[in-house]
Amino acid sequence: MDMITRDMGIMEIVQKYPQTVKVLQEFGMGCIGCAAAHFENIEQGATAHGIDVDAMMKALNEAVK
Repeated sequence: MDMITRDMGIMEIVQKYPQTVKVLQEFGMGCIGCAAAHFENIEQGATAHGIDVDAMMKALNEAVK
């Protein structure tokens, strides 16, 4: 079972799992400090940036194992 799910908020993930910041940045989500990160979930943010959500979810969950 995933530790991080698509419906979790971006800032929720970053606060709970600080090691995910690097993964998000590697996938092109450098907007960790932007306003949208405070209300978008991980799937919304990835979709807005044209990022493969499945690949990013896999990498995020690998980072928190």
